Amino acid sequence: MLPVLVASADGEVRIADLVDRLAAKLNLTAEERAELLPSGKQTVFNNRVHWAKTYLGKSGLIESTRRGHLKITSRGQQVLNSHPSRIDNSFLNQFDEFRQFKERSARNISHDVKQLEPAFVGQTETPDEIVRVAHKQIDDSLAQDLLDRIRAAPPEFFERLIVSLLLSMGYGGSAADAGRALGRSGDEGIDGVIDQDALGLDRVYIQAKRYGNGNNIGSGAIRDFFGSLDRHKATKGLFVTTSTFSSSAKETAEFLSKRIVLVDGEQLTKLMIRHNVGCRIEETFHIKKVDEDFFE
Repeated sequence: MLPVLVASADGEVRIADLVDRLAAKLNLTAEERAELLPSGKQTVFNNRVHWAKTYLGKSGLIESTRRGHLKITSRGQQVLNSHPSRIDNSFLNQFDEFRQFKERSARNISHDVKQLEPAFVGQTETPDEIVRVAHKQIDDSLAQDLLDRIRAAPPEFFERLIVSLLLSMGYGGSAADAGRALGRSGDEGIDGVIDQDALGLDRVYIQAKRYGNGNNIGSGAIRDFFGSLDRHKATKGLFVTTSTFSSSAKETAEFLSKRIVLVDGEQLTKLMIRHNVGCRIEETFHIKKVDEDFFE
């Protein structure tokens, strides 16, 4: 927040120019500037600068002048003249306006999310990031629940799950075709074949292992799968397991001449959540911002 306040001391400044100026001043690399939020719609640094602007504005240290522009206030100039070493939430708590803003926000945050706040030392995370941390915790809990249920289900269920997941990801022509393809269990080391496109011009050969936690897949299983692909004159394969792959298995898959993609239990549940397989949306939250065009 201090760099944003300092940058606003030279007079009216456009927020977009402020982002670029601060990125250069802080010597951010191209990768750091381009790092995106999980939503993929905004960079992390841009998000941080905008939240700094919001907090400074709620404290009366800066003010919006016109669309996308801001400048320092007399209070903000007084703060700079005191030469603070840093400005954070604790520093801003001296201003009644900021405390009232935080109190209003706290009343609108659920008990579960409020409990996350003490974990953030110095309150350095933005509200966007706190919400995303809470969302990740919910997803992590869901992923473990999904994995436990898959391991407890019959082997046939695991095959149907892979069918549903691949169809949701855009593979296969129809559910019936995909189901028949994946039903060829024990076919010379291949647990299933599914079309990569609707016309069947390309195919993916599948190996599925429903193992418990700690029963990891080794390099021998990967080489066996490679041999099965070779017998079928296949060029690519998908190895799915509910456990994990050893480092030697990953290295073996990387250097073999055929493309073998490994999907462990963690990645499997992430794909299920992303494509709504075995789970459903319970509630949707909309994060909104001011419509500048409306006020123009």
